[in-house]
Parts: sequence; C-alpha cells; structure tokens
Amino acid sequence: MGDAVVKMASSLICCETQGRVSSVLNRDGKHYGKKNMFDCDEETCWNSDQGECQWVSLEFPGPVRVSEIQVQFQGGFSAKTCRLEGKS
Repeated sequence: MGDAVVKMASSLICCETQGRVSSVLNRDGKHYGKKNMFDCDEETCWNSDQGECQWVSLEFPGPVRVSEIQVQFQGGFSAKTCRLEGKS
C-alpha cells in the first residue's frame, strides 16, 4: 500500500498542474485522494489500494526545472523501489 506526501523545496505544483494516481484506498477520494499529497497538511496523504506498481503522474502547464523531489511515506509503509521518469 502506498501512503505518500510529496514535498518540494520550492513547489512547482500549482492550480493548473494535472495529477493522476494509480488508485485510491477504498475509492475514498475525500479522505485518501491525490489532493492530499499537496495540501501542506502532514496529517493527510494519498493512500493507494494494495498492490504492486502504484504510481503518481504530474503534468505541468509548462516547462519546469526540477532540482529536488522529497517523498515522505506515512503510517510505516514505504516503497521498495522508486522510479522517476520525465518527458518533454
């Protein structure tokens, strides 16, 4: 199960950033949805359903330069591996 809060030193996330996730725990978007990754509240997070290969996809409204990505896992769960992909 993935529980994640993604933090960026100087956030590139804005209201025009489109986000998608692989799944939401029990399909409960209100409590576990993707919006919780970027709400600046450490008490909330995105929770995926159980299973392998959980993912987050972000589409920015324009070109961005990423210098750092921080991922915080909550609840004792963490990923065994993480992969970052980018395209232009």
